[in-house]
Amino acid sequence: MIAVPITARLSGVAAPINTESAAWLADSDFDLDEFRAQVECDTDPADYPFADDVRSNVLVYSATTLARGSDRRGLQAELIRALDRGPGVVVFTGAFDADVVDRASEAFFAIIEAQRKAGEAGGDHFGAPGANDRIWNAAQKLALHDPRVFADYYANDALAIICQAWLGPRYQVTSQVNVVNPGGKAQVPHRDYHLGFVPEEHLAEYPAHIHRTSPTLTLQGAVAHCDMPVDSGPTMLLPHSQRFTGGYVAFHRPGFLDYFASHHVQLPLRKGDAVFFNPALYHAAGANVSTDIRRMANLMQISSPFGRAMEAMDRTAMVRAVYPVLRAMQAAGRPPREVENVVVATAEGYAFPTNLDSDQPVGSLAPPSQVDTVLDALARHLTEEELDIALRAQNERRIP
Repeated sequence: MIAVPITARLSGVAAPINTESAAWLADSDFDLDEFRAQVECDTDPADYPFADDVRSNVLVYSATTLARGSDRRGLQAELIRALDRGPGVVVFTGAFDADVVDRASEAFFAIIEAQRKAGEAGGDHFGAPGANDRIWNAAQKLALHDPRVFADYYANDALAIICQAWLGPRYQVTSQVNVVNPGGKAQVPHRDYHLGFVPEEHLAEYPAHIHRTSPTLTLQGAVAHCDMPVDSGPTMLLPHSQRFTGGYVAFHRPGFLDYFASHHVQLPLRKGDAVFFNPALYHAAGANVSTDIRRMANLMQISSPFGRAMEAMDRTAMVRAVYPVLRAMQAAGRPPREVENVVVATAEGYAFPTNLDSDQPVGSLAPPSQVDTVLDALARHLTEEELDIALRAQNERRIP
C-alpha cells in the first residue's frame, strides 16, 4: 500500500501528514523514552482545587469534600481532567460508610462459603485455584443474597459522582470481590478491558482512534473492605501512564514492564476508602507479604451504556429483588438521588439492542430502558406485582 500524503496547516505552515501512520499505530508509538517523558511529571495540586491532597502523584479527595455538593459539575469536570490528561487515578478517603462495608463483607463471606460448599471455588488472577477467594458477578449475587445491603451499598453518591463524570448518567455496574490471603502473588502490570483483554497479536489491527477510545468505555474502581497497609498488597499504580497511546501494545514489552517495576507507587488504604482509575492506567495488584491480613476488595468495572460490559447479568432478577427495598427507601424519605443511584446500579440503563418491530419508540428517539421503567414504577407507587407485569411486558417486546 502507498500512503498518500495530505496537507495540514500548523502554525501557518503547510505540513504533510502520512494518512497511514496517522490511522494506525507504528513502532514509533511504542518508544520507551517517549513513555518516560509522559509519565515522569508531577501532579500539580494547583490544577485540582477540589482535591485535599496529592500522595505519590495520586489525587486524594475526602468524603467530606465529595459530600459538600455545592459545585457538583465543577467537581466532576475536575475528575474528568484527572482521569483523562492528569494522573489517571484518584483516591476517595472514607467514601463508603464502615458499617455498610462491614455488612457487605458479611454477605460476601456468606456467598464465598456457599460457593465452597457447592464446590464452586474458582481461580483468580493471583494464584492457583483455591489459594484465594473470588466472587465473580458479585453485584448480582449481593443483590439476590441481601437486597437491603446491596441498596445501601450502591446508594453511595461518591460512586455516582465519578461514574457520572466519566461515563454519563446511565452507567452499568459490575463487580468482583477478591480476597487475597497472606502469600498471594502480585499481578503482571497491565491495562484493562476492552483493549486490555485483546490478544497481543490482534492489538495492532485496531486503528489508533480505537486505542484512544477504549478507555472512555469503562471505569475501574476498588473499595477497600479492610485496612490495607502496603505490605498487604494494595494496587500498584503508575500515574500518568494512561496518556500513552501505544500503551495497550507496549505493556507486553520487557522494557515497559521493567519501568513499571521500578517506578510504580502503592497507597495504603483504610476500610471504606475507594480508588478509581482510567482503565488505560498501568496497574497491577500487589503481593500480600503480610502474615495476617486477608486483603478484601470489591473490584468494580463500571461500563458505559454504549459499550459491552464484561459480565452477563440478570438485571431483571436484580430489579425484582431490590424493588421492595427501593420502595421502603422512598417511604422512609431517603434522598431521591440515593434512590436513583441504586436504580442505575441495578437495572439496565440502555434501551438498545431491542426488537424495534414490537418495542417501538413512541414520541421519543428510543423506547424506555429498564431504568426508565423502574423509575416510573417508583413515581407511580406501583406494587411489586405491578412492576413485575411491566418488566415481563418489556422483556417480551424486546425479543425478536
